[in-house]
Amino acid sequence: MIPVSTFKGQKVALFGLGGSGLATAEALKAGGAEVLVWDDNPDSVDKARARGLPAEDLRGIDWSLLAAFILSPGVPLTHPKPHWTVDLAHANGVEIIGDVELFVRERRATEPDCPFIAITGTNGKSTTTALIAHILTSAGRDTQLGGNIGTAMLTLEPPAKGRHYVVECSSYQIDLAPTLDATAGILLNLTPDHLDRHGTMQHYAEIKERLVAGAQTAIVGVDDSYCERIAERLERAGNRVLRISKRQKLANGFYNKDHGIFRGEELIADLNGIQTLRGSHNAQNAAAAIAACLAVGLTVDEVRAGLLSFGGLKHRMQPVGRRGKVVFVNDSKATNAEAAAPALSSYDRIYWIAGGLPKEGGITALAPLFSRIAKAYLIGEAASAFAATLGTAVPFEISGTLDRALAHAIADADADGGQVAVMLSPACASFDQYKNFEVRGDAFVSLVAALDGVTMLVEPTTGVK
Repeated sequence: MIPVSTFKGQKVALFGLGGSGLATAEALKAGGAEVLVWDDNPDSVDKARARGLPAEDLRGIDWSLLAAFILSPGVPLTHPKPHWTVDLAHANGVEIIGDVELFVRERRATEPDCPFIAITGTNGKSTTTALIAHILTSAGRDTQLGGNIGTAMLTLEPPAKGRHYVVECSSYQIDLAPTLDATAGILLNLTPDHLDRHGTMQHYAEIKERLVAGAQTAIVGVDDSYCERIAERLERAGNRVLRISKRQKLANGFYNKDHGIFRGEELIADLNGIQTLRGSHNAQNAAAAIAACLAVGLTVDEVRAGLLSFGGLKHRMQPVGRRGKVVFVNDSKATNAEAAAPALSSYDRIYWIAGGLPKEGGITALAPLFSRIAKAYLIGEAASAFAATLGTAVPFEISGTLDRALAHAIADADADGGQVAVMLSPACASFDQYKNFEVRGDAFVSLVAALDGVTMLVEPTTGVK
């Protein structure tokens, strides 16, 4: 835990008692703050009280006594309309911040020189975050990984000399972190997303820009017009900017050419043969990771070694086993068509397990990739709709369940005789058959591990190397 000493002796209120909210409240309490907590869900309030946290309906407190109001990133700050607690905070002139802001203030107050890499973007955040943390750890650095990737910020170890922080930041978290000041800040890309929470694409882009605007080194992907304009603005303002690209040569930055990452004419890293970094999207992720790791003092050799040993992000385009010429790929995190596209574009011949609880639009957006699919094995509620979309373009069967789909897919893949992938990339939510995509992915790994003759690339019980 990181005790939040910057509010010691002061009164603060907190709303939102999910996992990160509870962790934040306990970190404030451990640092000596007087904290009041609340949630619209009575069960969450009861849970907080059971953990010794003082819970009180924030409608009835004296807001003029508060030094700050801590809001969970999942609670609306501006759109579609501010939460009632936000209105109360504004009416009383109380600052509204989140857990990432508490971390950056604690770091500045206690150990401002410990390296801090923050990552955002519409796509690729989690893979880039995990890759950077892996490279740092493999190079022997004391590394803490957290944020939007799934570990609450304030559950990490406290700032200390030489300790490196690698933090994935959602737009919601950035919106609640007005003094975000990373050593290296990464903005990978921008496409329309979360507009229900930010109102317009312009506002969404402005929020994302804050992460790199406050960084000592701004690492910006320039393959979309929004990010290119952000890089230009930062450069005009005197910021140190490193551009990255997955498709264009850069005079000053890191770019992909034939799946190698170059700086100028220098080949920094050859990604060919690294199964966990297939595809141009992963070239962008790797370029960002390389730029960030070099910015915080790693050598090129340390970075290369880390890239080679990267096991992949669990449930995201993750090779989990091999049998002969067949590789088994767990892409359970692909819960819509857009998320499934990178995996499908990274293999030439695929026996594809897809389906679950369908999202709006189905899989029509994947039509340009249908030529890569040798056969589809459809499961869950989406099976009939996906079958109608595939039509005569792709051979398919309605398998119904994951175990039946895998059994039929591996039989067909073995008979194929070529280099092929048996891939779970559902393009659907999991909730019709599984609690979440993690449980679905773990089930796939366990089923693969039970097959005869498979060499596992991950531990079946953990899903990692």
